Amino acid sequence: MIRIQQLLLPVGHTRRELENKIRRTLRMDAKTVLSYEIRKRSVDARKKPKLYYSYVIDCKADNEQRICRRAESGVSLVEEVEYRFPEAGNLPLSHPPVIIGTGPAGLFCGLLLARHGYRPILLERGQDVDTRLQDVETFWETGRLNPSSNVQFGEGGAGTFSDGKLNTLVRDKDGRNREVLKLFVEAGADPSILYDSKPHLGTDVLAGVVRQIRKQIQQYGGTVRFGAEVTGLIKENNRITGVTVNHTEFLPGQVVVLAIGHSARDTFRMLYDTGLKMEAKEFAAGFRVEHRQEKINLAQYGMADPAPLGAAPYKVTARAGNGRGVYSFCMCPGGYVVNASSEEGRLAVNGMSYHGRAGENANSAIIVSVKKSDFASEHPLAGIAFQRQLEEAAYRAGGGRIPVQRLGEFRSVFASRTNLSVTDGQAENCSFSCKLSETDETEKPGEQVQKLHPCMKGTYVFSDLTEVLPREMTEAFLEGMEQFSHRIKGFADEDTLISAVESRTSSPVRIVRDETMQSSLKGLYPCGEGAGYAGGITSAAMDGIRAAEAVRIQFRPQDDIRQ
Repeated sequence: MIRIQQLLLPVGHTRRELENKIRRTLRMDAKTVLSYEIRKRSVDARKKPKLYYSYVIDCKADNEQRICRRAESGVSLVEEVEYRFPEAGNLPLSHPPVIIGTGPAGLFCGLLLARHGYRPILLERGQDVDTRLQDVETFWETGRLNPSSNVQFGEGGAGTFSDGKLNTLVRDKDGRNREVLKLFVEAGADPSILYDSKPHLGTDVLAGVVRQIRKQIQQYGGTVRFGAEVTGLIKENNRITGVTVNHTEFLPGQVVVLAIGHSARDTFRMLYDTGLKMEAKEFAAGFRVEHRQEKINLAQYGMADPAPLGAAPYKVTARAGNGRGVYSFCMCPGGYVVNASSEEGRLAVNGMSYHGRAGENANSAIIVSVKKSDFASEHPLAGIAFQRQLEEAAYRAGGGRIPVQRLGEFRSVFASRTNLSVTDGQAENCSFSCKLSETDETEKPGEQVQKLHPCMKGTYVFSDLTEVLPREMTEAFLEGMEQFSHRIKGFADEDTLISAVESRTSSPVRIVRDETMQSSLKGLYPCGEGAGYAGGITSAAMDGIRAAEAVRIQFRPQDDIRQ
């Protein structure tokens, strides 16, 4: 196969212009049959506001070696990597595989096993995606939380209420990444996700795709059960023999895939009490940051309304003077900050975009690295305790609503507190005067000021966020924001909105597994974000596929009768 790298065309070009450029690059005449596939497309904005698409194109033709020798630079021969599910092992299964969780890892593990005759049983503590959508909307409108059906729990996992970003930094020498994208397309996603450098689905589209994947699993003989929380593991001689569902039902299984997601804190406790080998894992936490989307568009593309491209994304990283990393995470162009809480008395936020990314604001988590030394102990679940501490502080700051503050005010209040020449005990009792209400902000006479207002799902209140993060993390956050303002003009403006707390960036726990993907309890296969081996929709789905492969290599389906 012939691969063309960095083929540039102006944004808004036609299909004919693309094909003509391919022919010119390969020095092919108009009579030669052209068979090509767009492998990757990214935006080149180095000459903004003149914007270009940069393509990677794969072509098939006769005499490919001769064509490559004659072609322009940037053309080479490559071998196509096609994903291959392994051959089945020889050990018989006495019961269908049990998969705990229906996030990306659980769904894709279940889909691959179902397609190959294993008839898996998927157990989900939350509800189906349609019921879950209603539960989440009710929570955002009323504040009434359903602890088992919310932004974190339910069909599709936490990623269902996000931007639906499908890019990943995981190396893909075996073709799993592309297989995930193909399966998404089969379930209804737009084919452009196969080649866009930063593919996304949007929450509205992702819900329908998740629903279709579940239906495919069922069509292939699998079972999906909702409201089915795994509350215990049954083992014998250090090998799993089944699970307890909702404290009462025993479900036998010699193969159990653990795809619980990063927020199943009670399940982590149960696994620890069972004796499963696990360890605390570093992660990151910080604030959601909002800017007017037009500002980001201007910075990235040189125009306020880049209609052909839609809302512009960004990615920023920095290292603070105290050694902490500071970086953007889960950036949502034209999106919303959402209340993503899953426990009473604790508040976490996340970001979400619909497919059209038409919201007024851009938002992103600006997060700071969390070290194990920040935890109160060396206990494997100490990271969860640290997360809860942050979320309780955020809940107090907003009285149960999303607490929001303007960056200028946040800087001023934090500086006043940290510069007080009093002891820590005195500082706790000090009072200070500052504006914490949107209505306190006034315009100068004769000046037109367009204030940035929160774009949020869930009720919010202007508040003081200076005591949500530990001091060292807050200092790193502010330093990072200043560094980012040198790359994106206005990033750290006084008007910038921050909200608390972004604490569910990744799992604070890693469940140890061996080269066969089994945990210290044999027959239990931990995978995905919750197990500490993924960080996003695509990487979690890829890890779910790896778990399915591990089961496949060792076991054959129940109906596979061999001589």
